[in-house]
Amino acid sequence: MTGKSWRVALAGCHRMLAPDPGSHNLAAAFAAVPGVQVEAIFDLGEETRADFVECWRPLWGEVATYDNYQRMLEEVAPDLLCIATRQTKHAEQIEAAVAAGVKGILCDKPLATTLEEMDRIVEACAETPLLLALERRWMARYRFLRQCIADGAIGRVTAITVYGLPNLINHGCHWYDAVLGLVGDVEPVWVSGLVDDVAAESPDSRVHMDPPGKAQIGLADGTVIYITSAGKHTHVRGTLSFDIAGEEGRLWVLDDAQECYLWSGAQEEDRLHRLQMPQEEGDWPTGRAMVQDLVQALETGGRTACDVHEARRATEIGFAVHLSSAAGGKKIELPAVDRALRIESFPWGNE
Repeated sequence: MTGKSWRVALAGCHRMLAPDPGSHNLAAAFAAVPGVQVEAIFDLGEETRADFVECWRPLWGEVATYDNYQRMLEEVAPDLLCIATRQTKHAEQIEAAVAAGVKGILCDKPLATTLEEMDRIVEACAETPLLLALERRWMARYRFLRQCIADGAIGRVTAITVYGLPNLINHGCHWYDAVLGLVGDVEPVWVSGLVDDVAAESPDSRVHMDPPGKAQIGLADGTVIYITSAGKHTHVRGTLSFDIAGEEGRLWVLDDAQECYLWSGAQEEDRLHRLQMPQEEGDWPTGRAMVQDLVQALETGGRTACDVHEARRATEIGFAVHLSSAAGGKKIELPAVDRALRIESFPWGNE
């Protein structure tokens, strides 16, 4: 990094009211990176804004607060924008930010509520780096696994099974992006799947907004990814696992890559090895790594590890499963024709 100072604005800060690093506390992620200064926040919750200022005053002083997003952009003119509002707002907020001259955007998941909105975001960020906060792109253990597979540990990948999909949109984007990264980001070209029947669930259960499902994803190189449903077991931690088969071996990735085993197809006496996985250093290092990645993209004129193309794929797959299920499991060629299907997923924040 060059040492240049970058001015940051945050939109939607209800999960950033403590200094402790942790998932979705993106203020703590910015605080961990030298050379970035949060100067303003937008949130419709007056108490939330006050709590944020009180929490972060020792680091950033008197942060300006706004209940009007457009006014914040116009008066602060930030270099970087962090969007942690509900996904119903993302498309219009990203378009407004780019029009106002924001140089880079970090956006929490999920990206959008329709594929039309996703298309608008992709177009708006054609020249502006976007970072969709799908954390496994930056986790040390997933980087290690991606390199192992790229180096030929199991030969050419022939099939992948992914376990425990808790819902198709809100957390589903993590599942799709993680597995695509593991297989070298080969482009998905078709999707088929079925949405779980949740009719028996309580009418007020949020599972109706974003149900689980099962899917097949066909890649451009002919590989097929199979994804199983978590059913009612919707907790993310401990459910994301993979069985990756290759021409020369097999890789079992368990408990969100906390425990991994490599089986070699070679004629050796001991062909099954437990991999020594790298340990993450510090509290929520992926948050810091995301901000560093975005800053580096701005300083070098590059893009981020989870930019518009990765965000597009991780978003479109979930919607394609819904479209396929409505057609009885029919294969949906990508890009999906129906861009208007709206899935708002879960309530989020004070926006």
